[in-house]
Amino acid sequence: MTTSAGSTETAKAAEYTVVRNHEEQYSIWWADRDIPEGWRSVGHSGTREECLAHIEEVWTDMRPLSLRRWMDGTDGTDGERS
Repeated sequence: MTTSAGSTETAKAAEYTVVRNHEEQYSIWWADRDIPEGWRSVGHSGTREECLAHIEEVWTDMRPLSLRRWMDGTDGTDGERS
């Protein structure tokens, strides 16, 4: 039987990869599992803490890509907003 402390230690030692979706939102995923549909590896892997630190460094604008484009007027709607 594994205790919750043991589970925490196992999770900390696990290898993760940083993934990003089409909206340029980031997450982490277990390196030994298939990446879910709609997500792609960004080429960074490591411990959970290392991956989260990488995300904190590169994900500086939390808005989804579609919202950033809409706010910038570069979403193909010619600036029309309803």
